[in-house]
Amino acid sequence: MSQVCQLSGKKPTFGNNVSFSKRRTNRRWDANIHDKSIYVPSLGRSLKLRISTHAMRTIDKKGVEAYIKDQGISLRQLEKMAR
Repeated sequence: MSQVCQLSGKKPTFGNNVSFSKRRTNRRWDANIHDKSIYVPSLGRSLKLRISTHAMRTIDKKGVEAYIKDQGISLRQLEKMAR
């Protein structure tokens, strides 16, 4: 499965592990992604999305519709993402 947040667009970042001897090896930091059902009042139903914990916290703070508006996502696009 894809490790990308459907709302915020967070995705894995890449870098290096650096040992004591300064030897570098590649590594990857995954975003903290969860499957979550979110109720959207204007649609009158819940949508199942893969979102990051950062997006969850912001939704709890602002509300779903305000967060979607800030991200520049329309309700029609949101419904397509949930499929």
